[in-house]
Amino acid sequence: MLLTAKTALVTGAGQGVGQGIALALAAEGARVAVTGRTREKLDATCELIRQRGGDALPVVCDVKSLPSMQDCVAQVLAHYGSLQILVNNAQEVPLGTLDQVSDDSFAAGWESGPLATFRLMKLCRPHLRGDGCIVNLASAAAMRWDMTGYGAYAATKEAIRALTRAAACEWGGEGIRSNVILPHAKSPGLQWWMENHPEEAAAFVATIPQRRVGECEEDIGRFVAMLCSDASAYVNGQSIALDGGQANLG
Repeated sequence: MLLTAKTALVTGAGQGVGQGIALALAAEGARVAVTGRTREKLDATCELIRQRGGDALPVVCDVKSLPSMQDCVAQVLAHYGSLQILVNNAQEVPLGTLDQVSDDSFAAGWESGPLATFRLMKLCRPHLRGDGCIVNLASAAAMRWDMTGYGAYAATKEAIRALTRAAACEWGGEGIRSNVILPHAKSPGLQWWMENHPEEAAAFVATIPQRRVGECEEDIGRFVAMLCSDASAYVNGQSIALDGGQANLG
């Protein structure tokens, strides 16, 4: 197993991509703190991990609240005694044209995205030193040829990419690697959109060279597990699209 004896904290792990990442990390031997706002979803993810023989801890956490994140990190350390992996996945997404996105929606996206990522990276940094790995989630939305309806969303995700690159440069000497993934995956939100907008969904899938949307665990989670392992020990400060070849990051 790639991650035996390592502890991971994954935000937004009650469903979708976060759950897929949590499952994949646990499959490689990591002890996983499964965090999010809804206890029932966290318990369901933890039960899946335990059924497979893994070790999981549900921790209710609101990434828009600094005290909640402080308490979350404290609970993880109290239970497991160490922390080597941080995955910042949870975020509220402000979608719509610039005229449609309200100040409150954009502020929520900012607070739950780049601000939460900034805060949680700094909270975890002292415990990640020596053998730590941070994986943050962004999006290729800013690379779209037509940004209509994606400006506010892309702005929050690009901020996360900038923070990650800075962490990679500033903390790499401490033994902390920081990278970004930009995934396409069958999250509940994307599945709903594809089912309710079949023509648009078909056109979207047609722009993916592999002609399919990724699986949360098999395609996204397993890559994250490898990225957090010694097999990727020299990968730092990178933005990696997990999208079947759709985005050209240049």
